[in-house]
Amino acid sequence: MATEQQATKVIIGPVRLSFAHIWEPRGMDDNDQKKKYSCALLIPKTKKEIIEQVESAIKAAKELGKGKWGGKIPNKLEISFKDGDVEKPELDEYAGMMFINAKSSTKPNIVDKKRQPILDQEEVYSGCWAYVSVNFYPYDTNGNKGVAAGLNNIMKFKDDEAFAGRASAEEDFAAIEISDEDDDLLG
Repeated sequence: MATEQQATKVIIGPVRLSFAHIWEPRGMDDNDQKKKYSCALLIPKTKKEIIEQVESAIKAAKELGKGKWGGKIPNKLEISFKDGDVEKPELDEYAGMMFINAKSSTKPNIVDKKRQPILDQEEVYSGCWAYVSVNFYPYDTNGNKGVAAGLNNIMKFKDDEAFAGRASAEEDFAAIEISDEDDDLLG
């Protein structure tokens, strides 16, 4: 029989990372004292076994929540597992995906496929694929009840096209042609 913690913890993947704020914690604004590490985990809807794992862990977290919620599971709960087509239709990368918003106040350990630490922040980014350890937990804060996802650890699986954001230097300067004679322009 699984312990309560094991029942709410899942290692899922491969998932695609989005809004990966995994190297430095971020807050809602510059004055936010409760900065967190966070990442959205995109799961293709075709990966039924991953979705079932997540749903099972959420169900276990709801059972744990009964203690916080007066002995029963409320009819209306905020769940950190959502449908990308419904919640983020404006973002192409969320099409055909389910997603989890996972957060942590402590920095996740980030490793490669050989389980060696990744120190280069350019290596793990929004758009790459990874296996991620997540722990679902119930909460009741200021009358808001739900099940949130804690971000534990990340193992990079493979590279893919980076999601929108900063263009690479190669892309920015691709149309500029420079010859040896251009040095004379400075002179």
